[in-house]
Amino acid sequence: MAAVNRVPVIYKLAALILALLVGCAIFAPVIAPYDPNQVLPDETLQACSGTHWLGTDALGRDVFSRILYGAQVSIGFAVTAALCTMLLGISLGIIGGYFGGAADTVIQLLVNIFQGLPGMSLMIAIAGAMGPGTASLLLAITLTSWAGFSRIVRGEVLKIREENYIEAVRSLGGGTFYILLHYILPNLFNSLIILFTVRIGTVVLSVASLSFLGLGLQPPQADWGVMIQDAKTYFRSYPNLLLAPGLCIMALCASIQLVGDALRDRFSIRKGLYKQDW
Repeated sequence: MAAVNRVPVIYKLAALILALLVGCAIFAPVIAPYDPNQVLPDETLQACSGTHWLGTDALGRDVFSRILYGAQVSIGFAVTAALCTMLLGISLGIIGGYFGGAADTVIQLLVNIFQGLPGMSLMIAIAGAMGPGTASLLLAITLTSWAGFSRIVRGEVLKIREENYIEAVRSLGGGTFYILLHYILPNLFNSLIILFTVRIGTVVLSVASLSFLGLGLQPPQADWGVMIQDAKTYFRSYPNLLLAPGLCIMALCASIQLVGDALRDRFSIRKGLYKQDW
């Protein structure tokens, strides 16, 4: 009985942490005591204090303010990248699953190619070839992540299109666009919400990794990955510079994963659906 009662508590705690992080991102300009890029040469590498709650970095910038604005950048970019990935994957998955034929063959060939390549290596190659920046990072993440969405959506569409009610709608004169809009997409909604939620956490880790390598978001932008990259020289003497953004990334990814699990249980989606192909 204790184990049964503990699971919902974990989900509620995860939702609370996620809501807190999102709230910090939204209200960062109100909460932050300093400009995240304000350089204070006389206050470099200070310890945690009443003036600077999480200390300052090597340029004297307030770490707490940069954490708040970093949430805004990290979450905002992760949501944008996840949406782009989802739109591309859904479009190709529906085309392949519903229409079939040569289009499906070509799309599945591309899916197999992209899923056969190491995702992070391909991401680094694309970002490195295009140069660091927001646009190249968004393109790299989208191109290396769409295949999982496409394969899962295609599998679901293949099952839905064979249902009797779809045949009934066709016999009554329902067109392709009408069927896709009123029957296919609504039946995919629950699964897509879970896939989108999980993808956000994956994107956060990818952005942090590329920013750490110097291929993602660039200084002086207040991003958690950039903060970790800046802290690598000083983390032995000033561990707060590394721990603060690192713990935020961990908390965000863990809470998103747990919220995704809660949504899966709520919508009774089978567990393997959104974990395969990722």
